[in-house]
Order: sequence, then structure tokens, then C-alpha cells
Amino acid sequence: MNVAAIRKLRAKLAADTTTYGLWVTLESASVTEIAVGLGLDYVVIDTEHGHLDWGHVVQHLRAAVRSDTVALVRVTELNIGQIKRALDIGADGIVVPWIETPEQLRQAVSFAHYPPTGLRGIGGERATCWGRAIPEHVREAEENVLVVPIIETVRAGRNIEYLCQIPGVDLFQFGPADYSSTAGFAGQWEGPGVASQLLAIKDVIRRHGKQCGVLGTSHENLREREEQGFRFLGLGMDAGLLIRAITESLVSTGRTAKLQTSFVPTS
Repeated sequence: MNVAAIRKLRAKLAADTTTYGLWVTLESASVTEIAVGLGLDYVVIDTEHGHLDWGHVVQHLRAAVRSDTVALVRVTELNIGQIKRALDIGADGIVVPWIETPEQLRQAVSFAHYPPTGLRGIGGERATCWGRAIPEHVREAEENVLVVPIIETVRAGRNIEYLCQIPGVDLFQFGPADYSSTAGFAGQWEGPGVASQLLAIKDVIRRHGKQCGVLGTSHENLREREEQGFRFLGLGMDAGLLIRAITESLVSTGRTAKLQTSFVPTS
């Protein structure tokens, strides 16, 4: 566990300073290595969507050790086995999708903490230096582990006052596309009325002294999100940023740049 990086991130958030990170979906640990080299505050290694397996995850975590970059793992669901495994192999915290109720959030926190406060089992993996530093890790993990729920449903939004009262959580991530889906606008990033709903939810979270995260969709959107009060800003997903950069380079040469969205070749 990278305690120094976690404390540095928390200090920035407590001071209402914007932090920047990258969501990682590609296999190569070089992606995380580049993020670390650029001095990003955090990476989120995403196992919910896509094809990253645990072998890929551990290589990304290795790329972030002894740095100032916090490495979080987004698990596929609220699952004690996945949360335990992510933390055992060295994640600094977990990002948990589809949290809607206080009971679910209490569970997520308990899965990330050792008894008597939680249900996390003690393992002899990377986090405990293969069993050589169990007392040290237990103490550090209890004090520092990050649990980040994703607010991505209308139901979660309605319960936000109660979610903000759960101890052990000081940061919430927003999922506009899934929130839009549950509002009846599947396939839209922010369907009609969703943008204002999310801002109202953000205001409640900040009123409780906690911070909010969201992915930016463009350079302009990142600036807009910061002005709105989001302090845990994702620059984007690695694949999306790569596509954007290549597209902009092609356009600068005068070439039409449009990603082929079908696997059927066109003549």
C-alpha cells in the first residue's frame, strides 16, 4: 500500500485542490507507467468493463509502486472476494460500481477493512510483503484504504443524503452514462435533465464535506467540471485518449478521421 501517495491525495482533496487521474483499460502496464511518469495523482484500473484479468491488474499495480500516484482498482461488482483480492495484490483502494443504498455502501466498506470493523481476510500476498509485514499492513490499511462508490443510478441519487452518512467514505465517483440509462436515456452520456440532477447530487456530497469525481469528455469539459466543483477528475480512459490524439493528428494533416465502428470491412 502506497501510504504516502494516499495521504498526499487525501490532503489535496481536503484542501479542495483538483486532482487528476487516468482510467486504465488496456493491458500494457506501460500505460500506468506513463501516468506515473507524468505525475498524475491517481489511476483507476478498470476490471468492470473490458478484458483486464488479474495478471494485467497486478502488473499495473507494480508500475505504480514507490511513486506519488495512487492506484485504485474498479471491481466488477460489490463482491467480497474481488475486493479482498484487489487489496491483497496491492491496490490502494477500490472503486465499487452500482452502489445504491446505505446497506450496500456499509458492505463495501466492511469488505475493505479487517475485523473487528470489517470482514477482510488476512492474506500472504503483495500487500503484506508476502506475509512478512502483516501487522504493519493491517495498521496502514485500516488507516488509509480508499473506498470509492460510484453513483450511477437514479436510486443512488435519491439516497445520496443517507449514503453520505456512511463512515469510511470521503469520495464519490459519478457515472453519467449509467445514471442516464436508469433515467430512461440509455446510450446518452447525460440525457435530458440528468446534468442538473448530477450537479444537485454533487452539491449534497460537498455539503457533507466529501468530494466528487467524474470523467472528463474533452479539454473544455474538464475545465467546466472543475468550475462546477469536481475535485477528482479523470482525464479520460486510456483507449479513448489514444483515439482522440490520433484523430486530432490526422485532422491536422487534412485527412478525414473517423473511427471504423463495424468489424465488417468496407470497400
